[in-house]
Amino acid sequence: MKAAVVRTFGEPLVVEERPDPEPGPGQVRVRVEACGLCHTDIHAAHGDWPVKPNPPFVPSHEGVGLVELGAGVTHLSVGQRVAMPWLGHACGRCEHCLSGWETLCEQQINTGYGCDGGYAEKMLAWADFAQPVPDGVSALDAAPLTCAGVTTYKALKVAGVRPAQLVAVSGVGGLGHLAVQYAKIAGARVAAIDVTDDKLELAAELGADILIDARTQDVGQELKRYGGAHAAIALAVNEAAFEAVASGLRRGGKLVMVALPAQGTVRVPIFDTVLGGTSVIGSIVGTRLDLAEVFQLHAEGRTRVIRESRPLSSVNESIDEVLRGQVKARIVFDLAEGG
Repeated sequence: MKAAVVRTFGEPLVVEERPDPEPGPGQVRVRVEACGLCHTDIHAAHGDWPVKPNPPFVPSHEGVGLVELGAGVTHLSVGQRVAMPWLGHACGRCEHCLSGWETLCEQQINTGYGCDGGYAEKMLAWADFAQPVPDGVSALDAAPLTCAGVTTYKALKVAGVRPAQLVAVSGVGGLGHLAVQYAKIAGARVAAIDVTDDKLELAAELGADILIDARTQDVGQELKRYGGAHAAIALAVNEAAFEAVASGLRRGGKLVMVALPAQGTVRVPIFDTVLGGTSVIGSIVGTRLDLAEVFQLHAEGRTRVIRESRPLSSVNESIDEVLRGQVKARIVFDLAEGG
């Protein structure tokens, strides 16, 4: 099989031939049809974070494909379309798993980080964590929903967003364009914040009520003009963007941190935080149930995935475009076309 492999941190990925992987107990082998490019894949390839993967490895946690093989697995069938999310495996026994917070399991294995991911024609997945994709949801759409979708969907749940509240979405890209839609589904007013014209236009097209151009406008002041945000979903990979949107919270508002800058640190003013009763919360992806709900919403036609498909051979050029901020929303590698 063909795979794009990280051999050395910070170096271009190498597209090479590898043997087909053989599933172990409780695993299935999946013939990958599509795989999204997430900023986390770039952090993994660069070794940006304190806990690093071990090269050589195959990145990506937005793989979608067809079950090909899996001895002893009875709840998935050969030919069934499944998605392989960031949460590749969790122990199922700890307090986090048992209380509905499997994404906090300290024994978890993350797809494309702790095990090989979807930048390959074939990959392995633990059957219990391979999420069935409903009929009518294409592999190319399902791939971004597997991370960008479920991550922002979960962040809005964590924020406790209710109808008529004001939600600020900081960063309208692969994640942000879906966050805008989930906030609208929840009945909220949405303030979309970005630094590029095309992404602000996209946010308006998807239903954003307020557009804030952080190049020319003070984000906090603009949000305060509307009473302040009940929730701010921080998706821009930039420390200054976190602080800017946090400054626009109303009393009792919540800053939900999602993006992960390589060396990110945010200053939290203690006096304002205490008197204003504001909260700073971290939100990391979603559970299997969250992903099932994301797929259901899409199958019902309630969300749109803005994407462009490319061959896997373009992986290094695509990463460069993401880093330069030149991608409107999501890049999806189309492996079904032999790319």
